[in-house]
Amino acid sequence: MKKLSFLLVFLLCSVPFLAQEGTGYQKPPQEILDLVDAPLAPSVLLDDAGENVVLLYRDAYKSIEELSEIELRLGGLRINPKTNIGSRTNYYNNIMVKKATAATGTQVNGLPENPRLSSFSWSPNQKMIACLHTTSEGVEVWILDIEKASAKKITPATVNANMGDALNWFKDNSSLLVKMLPASRKELINTSEAVPTGPTISVSDGAKAQNRTYQDLLKNPNDEANFQQLALSEIKKVSIGGMVSDFLPVGMYRNVSFSPDGNYVMVSEIKTPFSYLVPYNRFPYTETVYSKDGKNPQVVNTVPLDEVRPKGFMATRTGKRNMSWRSDKPSTLYYVEAQDSGDPEIEVAYRDIVYQLEAPFTAKGNQITKTKNRFSGITWGNESTAIAYDYWWNDRNTKTYLFNPQNPSKEAKIISDRSYQDQYSDPGNFVTKRNEYGSYVLSINKGKAFLMGEGYSEKGQFPFIDEYDLASQKTNRIYESAYIDKKESLIDAVDLSNGKVLVRIESPNEYPNYYFRNIKKKESLTPVTSFDNPYKSLQNVHKEVITYKRDDGLELEGTLYLPVGYDRNKKEKKPMILWAYPREFKDKNSASQSTTNPNEFIYPYYGSPIYWVTRGYVVLDDAAFPIVGEGDEEPNDTFRTQLVGNAKAAIDAVDELGYIDRNRVGVGGHSYGAFMVANLLSHSDLFAAGIARSGAYNRTLTPFGFQSEERSYWDSPETYNTLSPFMHADKMKTPLLLVHGEADNNSGTYPLQSERYFNALKGLGAPARLVMLPKESHGYRAKESILHLLWEQDTWLETYVKHRDMNELKTTPEIKK
Repeated sequence: MKKLSFLLVFLLCSVPFLAQEGTGYQKPPQEILDLVDAPLAPSVLLDDAGENVVLLYRDAYKSIEELSEIELRLGGLRINPKTNIGSRTNYYNNIMVKKATAATGTQVNGLPENPRLSSFSWSPNQKMIACLHTTSEGVEVWILDIEKASAKKITPATVNANMGDALNWFKDNSSLLVKMLPASRKELINTSEAVPTGPTISVSDGAKAQNRTYQDLLKNPNDEANFQQLALSEIKKVSIGGMVSDFLPVGMYRNVSFSPDGNYVMVSEIKTPFSYLVPYNRFPYTETVYSKDGKNPQVVNTVPLDEVRPKGFMATRTGKRNMSWRSDKPSTLYYVEAQDSGDPEIEVAYRDIVYQLEAPFTAKGNQITKTKNRFSGITWGNESTAIAYDYWWNDRNTKTYLFNPQNPSKEAKIISDRSYQDQYSDPGNFVTKRNEYGSYVLSINKGKAFLMGEGYSEKGQFPFIDEYDLASQKTNRIYESAYIDKKESLIDAVDLSNGKVLVRIESPNEYPNYYFRNIKKKESLTPVTSFDNPYKSLQNVHKEVITYKRDDGLELEGTLYLPVGYDRNKKEKKPMILWAYPREFKDKNSASQSTTNPNEFIYPYYGSPIYWVTRGYVVLDDAAFPIVGEGDEEPNDTFRTQLVGNAKAAIDAVDELGYIDRNRVGVGGHSYGAFMVANLLSHSDLFAAGIARSGAYNRTLTPFGFQSEERSYWDSPETYNTLSPFMHADKMKTPLLLVHGEADNNSGTYPLQSERYFNALKGLGAPARLVMLPKESHGYRAKESILHLLWEQDTWLETYVKHRDMNELKTTPEIKK
């Protein structure tokens, strides 16, 4: 009877899929379903004093009903025009609070019925949290009192959160600035019913606008009109008691930020003309500083439409950019201006200059430092100390500068100069703390700053804290994690003067939990959370990080999981799933570094292959797939050769361990990983089947660059044609499962990519199946979609990998020419 049951299951799995199927949403086998249904642990918020913890609970998935709510896609945004908030917003449905070291928490009372909470924001004194609640009719502002564990509503459902940044606290903790729907907002145009008044015309005036293939752009005047109405809001002052007063009149407001001392507020406002080529963040806008009562406007920046930029990933616009408040000063702005006209091809000694502008913001900005590469940020310290950062994509270089803001004539000292892909040389991030304004600045104690790093090395991962002498630029290690059987992550320096640090500790079968560690005392850990492992069926799964070499000697690694109950002594040869994502490097040293910690918790999520250890598969997850191009050579010049070399090395390594039947290996990937899968199946015979999700397969449809390819199609047509699986569909003979969200918004991976590739494969007789998930974007959110995805993947693997027809196999897999 047992054999008969197996035969029936096998025959069912072997039935050919029809050209089109009217099947509804399916569910995977129970062992996978049990893992999907495991509860999600809450997100953890901790105040800066390390005294109060806020636990935010949410469901792991949305429902297809939620994804089916009305959605407008305009200017790169996805908006629910009925509720006036992003249509893909993650919502939390419960809140608990507790003292940091208490064993249990307290349920917050007064929450709305069926909470859909988002946009949590601490009050300056951290005694309250403001958040948004989305009802069926709109968005409200709610206030959580931490000490009382109570919540209350302070506005009606008239908040406009379409452009984000909908609420900001005044420094006195008694009021907020809130974007509200204007009474004058016009009815939206129903674009599906509107009668056109003429054609839509775009014009090229000769300027080169080599932009990425952005999604959800404006397409016609009706889109423009709807975008404008959805972006319009009034900014109101709302007290925590619910009193509302005017602050700013109707405008298309983007960002709102108070000066550190709270005396000024800077507001960015979108202007026309709009664009059909770029998203809203490149539309024209102004930045205006107001007094804290909404008076005395001073325009500090006017930015034109940003459609045309020079060629290259490091290109930027001219004029003032990155305008923000100095966190160490009461009310001083800083901004950056390119010295190369934003053109990476123009050689200059310094790419960017940083300026500051003091209140009342009427004078010209003063130069305070400059960077050799493209500016990427500043950590402010005090009057005489700040840290600046830059980077350059082409050679992967990043520099860190120590400079004196009050003495710009003194050249900044470069204190770190490295490849940002070189994890072993990463000095860590400077520790910050809140100053008297409630802003975060360098934590400095007696001339010493502090660095917290992830601590990757040839011997493993050992997170660290270094004391950094600002005068001598020398470091002294004051803490290094000693775990070799667990992973410790340094989350926050709560009080370094007393050695108090928030850490998270986990192991393959120990769910990540938070602790206070006193780095001045050995083995001093105080629990903050005590989350249980919800994935009991995986707790005894064997996990290890294996290392191996590619044929050219490059060191590689992958995380190996053996099936549930696998006997490592018998070494029964099992089918395997290899899951990976290619990454480009400019040097072999960085490409060969080990950055996987074997002690990470085994956490299955919707996109993970780990589920299949419960189905008898060996899984090699996150297998290293570096694509290296050193010097003048670009990584993609030898993409296919390196891709196949990575795959062969991975299979060889696991095969040598004796765990797998190398003729029953499947390969999977998402996004650029899907692109990898299609190339591997087209140019090698290493795999029995493949799974490619939300990928791009015809690179001529992304002609001005993709992933880390900076050259355009016209610069290097052979690169685009060689790398495009669509161009080699006639070579595909291996079963391929294609999955794509019908509403994919990722640049370059629009659904047409999978549809046209499938049509090519079908026309050429290749075994393939295309699954289009309704309402889903680049990542999948609805539980119905995810369960069906897992069913599709399981059925595909069972059919074409586990039960592959052994009579049709070649003895030795070969690389296709």
